[in-house]
This record gives sequence, structure tokens and C-alpha cells, in this order.
Amino acid sequence: MDPHARPWRSVLYIPASRQRALEKAQMLACDGIIFDLEDAVAPEEKASARAFLADALPQMDFGRRARIVRINGFDTEWGAADAALMARAAPDAVLIPKVGSAADVQAVAEVLPKVPLWAMIETPKGVLNAAEIAAHPRMQGFVLGTNDLTKDLGCRARPDRMPLMTSLQLALLAARAEGRICLDGVYNAFKDDAGTAAECAQGRDMGFDGKTVIHPRQIEIANRAFAPGAEELDLARRQIAAFEAARAAGQGVAVLDGRIVENLHVATAERLLARAEAIAAMEAAVAEQVLKAS
Repeated sequence: MDPHARPWRSVLYIPASRQRALEKAQMLACDGIIFDLEDAVAPEEKASARAFLADALPQMDFGRRARIVRINGFDTEWGAADAALMARAAPDAVLIPKVGSAADVQAVAEVLPKVPLWAMIETPKGVLNAAEIAAHPRMQGFVLGTNDLTKDLGCRARPDRMPLMTSLQLALLAARAEGRICLDGVYNAFKDDAGTAAECAQGRDMGFDGKTVIHPRQIEIANRAFAPGAEELDLARRQIAAFEAARAAGQGVAVLDGRIVENLHVATAERLLARAEAIAAMEAAVAEQVLKAS
């Protein structure tokens, strides 16, 4: 599926070694899942987790949810084997950790010639080289690794994320310049619903496509934040109608609610309506899947 044709409101990290978590994820309302072979799996379990995931993914039904596997880095003893086995598992994409340059992407691309690739942007080098990483022809999307960025920058973890703002915006700019999906990093205090909602709203307003989450309770919050509201959709429809009426009258712009409506506003409105349709299709598919399982 075209990555731009699906919603990315919430993408849940799941340890690839936990069978129960994978089974439960088939019923969750997230838009995507990152099956993690890296940070969430202990060194002594990595080989078994890799083998289990390669067998489980083709057999389990995750519906319309994007299935992304985060492999270990190629600078570890597990990375190359992870990538080689994912060719058989056929996920929707492979997520490469700690990408610092386009060369890191190319190394994985040579092992996985047909699987779309995503990059974790989570190091200072990755942020500074985000433009060349996004420009790699096999690159499909970015995931911000805000915990690692905070550690490497030596900055404080503030609620407003001001110390990270330059890094977030540089990564987002690079992704947008090449038409890539870009997902915001995780909010660690998963029991803090208000904090989760505030950070989701910030990421949405910045322009991220969605939020990576670490707990199922965060899914609904992210889904609500990154979905267009009723007022936004109403305005989008009225902007399109006003512009079409203006064009029919031989005018290049329209005026709606005291504001100019031009081509660019119509394009934004059309994207918003398309996103709403994709979200509705996703929610209907999840509801049908849950109903069949009950």
C-alpha cells in the first residue's frame, strides 16, 4: 500500500519476542506496529526472537495496520542476520536503528532489495545528515528516536521539548523535502494521559504524520490528536466548494469567512479529506476484525 494512502496516527512498539503481545496487537486500534528486535529484546533472546518473528508475521492477521520490523544495527552481531531473515518474513517495511548517513541505508538495501526501508533518526549525526538519508531512493519514512537524541545531546527532558526542537524540525524538513512519512518519538510516561495528549498535539501542530507509542493506552489519545476534527473537515469542504464556485465565475481566488482561498488551500483541504477517508477505512477494518474474533 502507498504509505501516503494510509493513516499513521499511532504506531505501537512491541517486543518481537513476546508472542502474547503480538496476538493482542491484532485487536488494537493502532495504525501501525513496530516489531522491535533491537532495544526491547535482550541479547540472549535476539536470535530466538528473530526466528519467531519471521515465522509469525506471515501467519498472523494484522489487517490494514502497517507491519514494520526494527532490526538491530549492522554494527552489531545481529543486524545482518535480522535483515536477511526479514526478506522471508516480508513485513511492510524494515526500520533501521541509529542511521547516521545514506551509507547505512545502502548497507541494508543491499541485503533487502525489495522491502521498503525506514530510518530511526536518533543521533546528532543522523539529524545533521537527515537530508541525504531522506533522499536515498529506498527510504520511505523517518521515526524520531527522542530518547537517544536526548541522551546524546546531553539535554534535559522538558515537557515543552524545546531542547529537541531543532533536531525535530530538521528531521521533519528533510522528510518533507523528499515526500517521506515522519513519525514523532515516544512519550515515556505512558500513564500520564494529559502529558501524552499534550505531546501528541505538539507533534501534530509541527507537522508529524503520527506518534510512536509504547503502551496500548496511548493509542486512542494519539488517534484522536492526529485525526482531523469535525470543524476542520467542515472548513475543508467549504473551502473546496467556495473555490470551485469562484473558478466557475472566472475568478482565481475565493473568499470564505473573510479569508482568501487559493489553490494551496484547496490542496491542503483535499489532503485533509483524504486522510479522514483513510482513517474511516482503518477504523471500519479494525471494528470488523474485532467483531469476527469475538
